[in-house]
Amino acid sequence: MISKAFTPNFYLELEKSELQLRVGSPSSAAPKNKRILVIGGGVSGMTSAWALLDQGYNVTIVSDRWADRKNRITSQIAGALWEYPPAVCGRHTDAISLCYSKGWAMTSYKAFEQIVTKIVETNGIDHGVRMRMSNFFFDVPLEARPDQLEKWEEICRFSDTVKGLERSAELVQSHSIDQKAGMKDAYQLQAPTIDTDVYMMWLHFILDCKGATFVTERMNGILSAQEEALLSRFDAFAIVNATGIAALELAGDETVYPLRGAIIRVKNDGTKFPKITEALAVTHDDTSATGEDIVFIVPRNDNILILGGIAEPHQWDLDLTVDSPVIKRMRERCNAFVPGLESAEYDDETQLLQGLRPFRKSNVRVERETQSRKDGSYSRIIHTYGQGGAGFSLSFGCAGTVVCLLQEIEASKPPTKMQLLDGQMEELKPSC
Repeated sequence: MISKAFTPNFYLELEKSELQLRVGSPSSAAPKNKRILVIGGGVSGMTSAWALLDQGYNVTIVSDRWADRKNRITSQIAGALWEYPPAVCGRHTDAISLCYSKGWAMTSYKAFEQIVTKIVETNGIDHGVRMRMSNFFFDVPLEARPDQLEKWEEICRFSDTVKGLERSAELVQSHSIDQKAGMKDAYQLQAPTIDTDVYMMWLHFILDCKGATFVTERMNGILSAQEEALLSRFDAFAIVNATGIAALELAGDETVYPLRGAIIRVKNDGTKFPKITEALAVTHDDTSATGEDIVFIVPRNDNILILGGIAEPHQWDLDLTVDSPVIKRMRERCNAFVPGLESAEYDDETQLLQGLRPFRKSNVRVERETQSRKDGSYSRIIHTYGQGGAGFSLSFGCAGTVVCLLQEIEASKPPTKMQLLDGQMEELKPSC
């Protein structure tokens, strides 16, 4: 039985506006005597709550649902392969958001790697994070895809952090990719992959041990219109809105829209086809309007392989089955990519998972509410949503920015919109 008195021997520390995972005695951060209300129980909200707890704040998390294997939340349905932006599923961000996302992704990479290398398990609970070789394939040389060539060159500048970097067309042959797939170029790197079921429940346990309060409730209405009431009701100093697709209502953000995604779960035990131990992906070409050019083959854990993917904008219905035409085509793309994969048997527990990735017209939003409160004072709402299919890849980076924005509120600084500063185009982080 898990001990409620267990104290994790690791914590998140903010250093020069970047969150870093530390192992050892918990931080000596002085208690803030301030409660923060976090709305949203997905990976963005829960990671923000972890960061806030370790900075000395009290935290209450409100969500209508929590991670559960029988009724999975959106974060559990994610592909959860770390990627440097822009991501495989496409629908990439504008210049400002993309710029911030690169820094957030690198912060998250370091944190996940520290979890893998420093934390074997927590009081008997596995965290579900693994470092796996991840391979990205292209049907033309990278030079013919300037956006992808730029991405590769930027990743190479982080070779002191990101390991296993190699670019070679020979990766196509060495991974036995079907020649009919027409792949001409490829690169690989070591990347965090997350078993989302295991990780999200581990994260819930960590927050419980660190003293978070959990409230199961569905929020409705625009948060800014009820800010004073919520702060009073929860005895909170500030609010963090990490509600994903629900920000359409709660933030009154009409640019929020779903990008429907789905993954198939198959057995990866080596009996029906050679066991796949590395991630294999074909990146979405933004010139393809349908998004049906993605191949996403990633080990979820030691025995389950997930197959994807699709990227269907403005599709709200979750009515797909393994027999839906779009899912059949998705499976066929994966089958045609790796010989033998057509023999893969469905997972006994779950065949298909589907969810709504929370995108925005200008994508990721991690910033303070700019609308003033009724008394004319600055709002104390911080938004972190719109991460789309990159919630895990950006989670620790965005959480660090949330902490910085909270410190701005404490210092009575006025809110500002996300923007590029002095022409900087990469690794932007707000100054604390």
